[in-house]
Amino acid sequence: MEHNSTFPIKQNELDVLRDEASGYLKSIQWEQSQRAKNKDKDAKDESILLFLSKAKGGSGSSEITSVSKTILALKKRLLPDSIAIPVYLNQTLFAVQEGLTLGIWIKDSFTDASGLSSLSERKSALDANGRREFESKMQTATAFQLFATSYKILHDLKEHASDDLSVMKQKFAGIPEVSFLTPLKGISCCLFYYEKYLSHPDIIKSDKDVIDFTVVYFEALIDEINLRKSSLEYTETITDRTYKLENSDFAVSGWENTFSGTAKSVEFNKIQFEQIVGNKDAKHFARRLTERMLSYDFDAQKNPFQELGGFMPVFMGYGIPGTGKSMLIAAIATRLKEHSDNLEIPFLFHPMPDTLISTFQGGSAEKMVEWMKPMQDPTKLIFAPIDDAENNLQERTAQGVSAGVKEVIGVFLRYTEGAYAVNYGNSSIGLFTNLPEMLDKAVISRVQGRFKIDGARTENDFLDQDHIWWRKFEKTMPEFVNMAGPSGYNYLADQGFVKTMGDVLNSIEKPTEARVHEVYDRVEKQFKTNEHMFFASLYKEMQKAFPFFSSRDVRNIQSAISLRLTDFDLEQDWFDNPEIYFKKDYETKFNMLKELMKENMKGLDFSEIRRQEVVRYLDNVATIADTDFKRKVDARVNQMNIELEARAQFEKR
Repeated sequence: MEHNSTFPIKQNELDVLRDEASGYLKSIQWEQSQRAKNKDKDAKDESILLFLSKAKGGSGSSEITSVSKTILALKKRLLPDSIAIPVYLNQTLFAVQEGLTLGIWIKDSFTDASGLSSLSERKSALDANGRREFESKMQTATAFQLFATSYKILHDLKEHASDDLSVMKQKFAGIPEVSFLTPLKGISCCLFYYEKYLSHPDIIKSDKDVIDFTVVYFEALIDEINLRKSSLEYTETITDRTYKLENSDFAVSGWENTFSGTAKSVEFNKIQFEQIVGNKDAKHFARRLTERMLSYDFDAQKNPFQELGGFMPVFMGYGIPGTGKSMLIAAIATRLKEHSDNLEIPFLFHPMPDTLISTFQGGSAEKMVEWMKPMQDPTKLIFAPIDDAENNLQERTAQGVSAGVKEVIGVFLRYTEGAYAVNYGNSSIGLFTNLPEMLDKAVISRVQGRFKIDGARTENDFLDQDHIWWRKFEKTMPEFVNMAGPSGYNYLADQGFVKTMGDVLNSIEKPTEARVHEVYDRVEKQFKTNEHMFFASLYKEMQKAFPFFSSRDVRNIQSAISLRLTDFDLEQDWFDNPEIYFKKDYETKFNMLKELMKENMKGLDFSEIRRQEVVRYLDNVATIADTDFKRKVDARVNQMNIELEARAQFEKR
């Protein structure tokens, strides 16, 4: 389902509906059904549900309720000495009113688009089929109105609510009934129980509780609507469009419930690249990534590096445990945050949560959509790392892989290529893993940039790693570390950035993986590496050796080569004076980069870069393919050794 059209929700159209919304808050009437009254029999919390079911007027009569009166009463109870309505109560009342206003607008829009308004006009003349269609559309209109209302309330309040709502959720005993009969009944029923909870003495203990409870209540209402939406008909005018509120980041997109407006940046430890030892390849890649993301143009909503072929929406860093993956994630986030603050750009650090896989069917997909959705927000820079990616994106065909993992991968693939994949050049997803061979093959094929995180590699690296540790003692007790330093090396001199990827890869002569080496040598006997046929033949032979090698891999190699062509530094004074480059319009930035790229390409040998990148990529493919096999063999050998030893000891006894 692709949303193909966007409709604006104009503020002046909402102004007209606000009185109706505040009228509902002042007074609504609702008659509880017998079923709702009897709900307390099997309730988890007797007192609250009994309280909800005891309407003042006894059975069969309706009761008038006022949310605004109850909020005033709460103010008196919670803050007896304050004259103004305290900020949280005020904020909640306003958010609920705005939600209702928006819901009414959405309902009116659906009524027109679905033909419900013309059915209403001819209501008395309708035949049985017509009446059924009228009632059915009425229910859908009500459900969509309640959905939009709840969604807007959550959008406005969620960021002000407490991070941990579990205590409030414990107190909350559910919504006894939800009515879809007519829009008026839907709102009356929803506000009736909302008010009942608010006036219950155990639920609200402080003014902050009012916001927390409101979020819990309207999240529960959305869950109820989701449970029942499959029985609704005539929903195509809901799912085929997006309604966007003008001057706001709020939009209603079908039944999608994702808070793109409230994805909040996660806290992280600030780390500078100089504190990371070794990892030349990874540090260089990370620096290029940050420079490219910062070149994103907010007005044009595109990135000049994307046009030049130097942007990576999905990349992967892999290496053995303990080589600095988490530090690298923090260093990329630190660098992006510092530059974003300097350039006054909104930045979102958006790591994948550990709790993504759900035991409920469909639950993981929903959480994954919720996580992926903010990546389509063109108004901020977004860095979305997935640490230990093999946990959530594990090879789907492996034994014992949960349904949740399959759901997560399905969503990942849909959002990284295909109808849903919108990339403006402002967001990048980084997979970080110790076990790349355990990642799903389709996921790996989406990776456009890859680098090794291999930690300390040289004597100088190990010197520096120790130096970072012992220099702390130097500060507190200068004479304590009484050891001689190295001659001819200044500490941390090797830990800066390399100038280009060529400095890292120049040593690449031949593939290091035996199977690739063999294929490479065979092809090199027939063609020179500066002939196009060399590469065509190499790919064909690779495919024979590794059947899953495909044209997607060739495309990834092409991206890697394009990255090398844009492998140049942005001028330092561009960072010092953002007016020179960062604050310029898109066309100017694009032309400045083109000039740099031309300069950079003069010193490059295309066939040599192509050869280096191909060797690097093929080695990587082989490592991933062979490690998996090797691990299985090692495990088996280990098992056999244990059995042999056990047998020997058994015979001795």
